[in-house]
Amino acid sequence: MIAVIDYGAGNLGSVQKALRFVGAECCVTHERAVVAAADAVVLPGVGAFSACMNGLAAIGMVGPVREFIASGRPFLGICVGLQMLFDYGEEMGVHPGLGVLGGKVVRFNFGESAEGERPLKVPHIGWNSLEFPGPSRLFQGISEGERVYFVHSFYPEPKDASIVSATSCYGYPFCAAIERDNLFATQFHPEKSGTVGLQILRNFTALIA
Repeated sequence: MIAVIDYGAGNLGSVQKALRFVGAECCVTHERAVVAAADAVVLPGVGAFSACMNGLAAIGMVGPVREFIASGRPFLGICVGLQMLFDYGEEMGVHPGLGVLGGKVVRFNFGESAEGERPLKVPHIGWNSLEFPGPSRLFQGISEGERVYFVHSFYPEPKDASIVSATSCYGYPFCAAIERDNLFATQFHPEKSGTVGLQILRNFTALIA
């Protein structure tokens, strides 16, 4: 069973529907006991970093999420669910994250555009291609240049570059996904990314023992 954590800040219906489409048994839950007993966990996230962290704390899920990741079972963070894994985020002030991964979450900053050029819009919304710095279990069967769907103004800057499993480019390259042992997370939304996103979710569910 895959537990999709409901803390009031996620695209829960689309995530659950996509997981079921690829044949996964899953449930949406805010109960700590269900998360603790799950074979895998998905942490979605939509909205502001601090609001999502507060939502997790309000249902007593901060500790259980850390404990689940430490258990070695597969864990997938999506969008803000990726960002919260880091030490802190810089959205509307500096706010602590889960601290599972070293690094921070920062806003796109394009500086001053050249004369006659319009700066890129923030948030970054739409389809963009992926590049892979190395092999990845989450992206098996997916070719470089495949496009996935993003909706975000912020992205992570990991202290350890070796955990970056995919990058994309919006004005400049940024971290689009991370992978470390049993921990996987994407800045984009696989549940909104068509056949490529479904393959990513198949790869994740295949990791369940």
